[in-house]
Amino acid sequence: MFTVGAVVAVALIVLTAACTSAAAGDGRRVEEGGGDAARGEVTYDGRALVVKGTRRMLFSGEMHYTRSTPEMWPKLIANARKGGLDVIQTYVFWNVHEPVQGQYNFEGRYDLVKFIREIQAQGLYVSLRIGPFIEAEWKYGGFPFWLHDVPNITFRTDNEPFKQHMQRFVTQIVNMMKQEGLYYPQGGPIIISQIENEYQMVEPAFGSGGPRYVRWAAEMAVGLQTGVPWMMCKQNDAPDPIINTCNGLICGETFVGPNSPSKPALWTENWTTRYPIYGNDTKLRSTEDIAFAVALFIARKKGSFVSYYMYHGGTNFGRFASSYVTTSYYDGAPLDEYGLIWRPTWGHLRELHAAVNLSSEPLLFGTYSNFSLGQEQEAHIFKTELKCAAFLVNFDKHQSPTVVFRNTSFQLAPKSISILSECRTVVFETAKVNAQYGSRTAKVVESLNDIHTWKAFKEPIPEDISKAVYTGNQLFEHLSMTKDETDYLWYIVSYEYRPSDDGQLVLLNVESRAHVLHAFVNTEYIGSVHGSHDGPGNIILNMNISLKEGQNTISLLSVMVGSPDSGAHMERRSFGIRKVSIQQGQQPLHLLNNELWGYQVGLYGEGKRIYTQEEASSVEWTEINNLTYHPLTWYKTTFAAPVGNDAVALNLTSMGKGEVWVNGESIGRYWVSFKAPSGQPSQSLYHVPQHFLKPTDNLLVLVEEIGGNPLEITVNTVSITTVCGNVNELSSPALHTQGKDPEVRLRCQRGKHISAIEFASYGNPAGDCTTFSTGSCHAALSESVVKQACIGKRGCSIPVSPAKFGGDPCPGIQKSLLVVASCR
Repeated sequence: MFTVGAVVAVALIVLTAACTSAAAGDGRRVEEGGGDAARGEVTYDGRALVVKGTRRMLFSGEMHYTRSTPEMWPKLIANARKGGLDVIQTYVFWNVHEPVQGQYNFEGRYDLVKFIREIQAQGLYVSLRIGPFIEAEWKYGGFPFWLHDVPNITFRTDNEPFKQHMQRFVTQIVNMMKQEGLYYPQGGPIIISQIENEYQMVEPAFGSGGPRYVRWAAEMAVGLQTGVPWMMCKQNDAPDPIINTCNGLICGETFVGPNSPSKPALWTENWTTRYPIYGNDTKLRSTEDIAFAVALFIARKKGSFVSYYMYHGGTNFGRFASSYVTTSYYDGAPLDEYGLIWRPTWGHLRELHAAVNLSSEPLLFGTYSNFSLGQEQEAHIFKTELKCAAFLVNFDKHQSPTVVFRNTSFQLAPKSISILSECRTVVFETAKVNAQYGSRTAKVVESLNDIHTWKAFKEPIPEDISKAVYTGNQLFEHLSMTKDETDYLWYIVSYEYRPSDDGQLVLLNVESRAHVLHAFVNTEYIGSVHGSHDGPGNIILNMNISLKEGQNTISLLSVMVGSPDSGAHMERRSFGIRKVSIQQGQQPLHLLNNELWGYQVGLYGEGKRIYTQEEASSVEWTEINNLTYHPLTWYKTTFAAPVGNDAVALNLTSMGKGEVWVNGESIGRYWVSFKAPSGQPSQSLYHVPQHFLKPTDNLLVLVEEIGGNPLEITVNTVSITTVCGNVNELSSPALHTQGKDPEVRLRCQRGKHISAIEFASYGNPAGDCTTFSTGSCHAALSESVVKQACIGKRGCSIPVSPAKFGGDPCPGIQKSLLVVASCR
């Protein structure tokens, strides 16, 4: 155990409180003109991180440089800043930076320094989660697979080989950040770092080695002397001076709190939605629920740092998604997979951030108290001599009670929190969404249905054991053979068949711990079986087969759909085929496990890199037979890039399962044949970043495992085509506009303008942004007023007041303005 040497005394904060109220509200950005000048260490106390001598209320958003492209970074970061964020948080991905031991890669999507520099250029801070175990629904939890083969290694415990490699990589990253001057004391944007990740979840599995490892990791990190604090998430026993933080959906209710009164309450992962997995329907988290959770954490836990996981999810390019995780990642985050603003989540959270920052002084420096307002209602008050802020909480999901607070009545919406500036004026309600809504559409711009433009190459089915690179009288473990450099491993065995006179059936039984199994007998496809994310680890293929007399070849293709990303003893996890047997009628079971097996790592087309322009001609492509689409077939064609700057995606609904490349860049795995309970694919659209494209002749290559029909693939553009606002006249005016009246604000994405008003009604319109109609009260001028304000413009705002619409159309009735507009 060691002491909190880096923490500034609380007394210093108190002494400077009088001159920090402006900084607390306005010091939300990296200081202008900081350059390389030393600015002092970042420290903390029991209320907040202390930056430049003052406590800070910080809103953060997670986005991963590996899940987007450098060309996307500036716009993503700009929209994060516009959304009211102060910090961009990211993991550091060990397996992309050191794919081969001692060989480093920080180029392109993996240019960590460039990503941090862009964040700094836009005036935001950085929270750097070095890990180096990260989980993150990322293959092997971020560990490079070569770590698995280090002699005598046990991951994430008091194990010398593991600690040696972990310390070496963490030191490498910290030194790189120092050399680039990226830590805050050097003039850089990094204000906090993370070591390890949710270790408490697996710590008991390591016995006494677990706590020893936690202490070692903490001491190792602090010893690197970065000048900024370190944190451990989901680690209630994080040693001083490491800050223990919360991850989850409702940290305002579940967080046990800092493990020392000298540490602040930080929320490192507020899950904005559920990450999608193949075989499941998408589960989106409501905007209101996210806002409620944030406000409750600040109110109940005196929270001063909230980071959204994810703020931009992005794309799991290539094979980096972990087991059964889709290629699209957290598409329902405030910035969607394509980088488009996800409405109304982005705007509603922006208003929340503005409301909290308006009261940052009492929240950070005030005394705290709370009391009950009813059976399921409570008040939380933060007060200094001059300032006051209150949070009125209603946990009742169905009722709208009226409560009395400081001699004033407030009606609270079901499951909501009202934030009161100066403890009297409601400036934000979590359950009342006044932010703009938007509808995203995918427009077909090119159908790849011309059979003459497609070519096919049938993946050869290996059947000659003598040509196998590896052989053995046993069933080898999948990942140990592939080193996680391919999803595919062929198991090939020869079986001599002597038919019996009674013509009894021959039964093949295969048990596997991989995710998918394809079986071939004498190169003929006989069937497949697959598992699921939440299903049993074992998959079983059990089917009758036809054999010829004499020698037969059984070729089994073991397929992983991502490697594991979590759990204790990952280095011991085994995958692949475990048992193979043949049953001829009533004869004894013939177990093939100890026969001579041949192995081929990866597909032939993978090894030849036939998905690249340079190597596509290394195999003989043929015309497509329109009637027969065989399993394990490669397809290729070309297409033109859509005109304009809209996001681009391929609709692969007609395909089965495989991987897709555009101009040699892997867009990721697809698995549209694995339907969700709704009957729909878990993912149909596959993002193609603009930077991957050229104007014409873009090479599209797919490897299809099951069948599929490539002639029904379409090239789509993805954009926000409809925007909508629905605001009540009693709503609080938007804080970031500083207007006096509530207003409907509409804004199209960059490059588009409001082309039509689909609906406009000031009065008591019925419905919402998807189904709408005029009510009993409707101002006749509604449509003309809105058209005049909005048509032809990228954005517009319309006050929700009678004066704007020629007077009150129905006195005594509470009114609102609902507008639905098209963007083109």
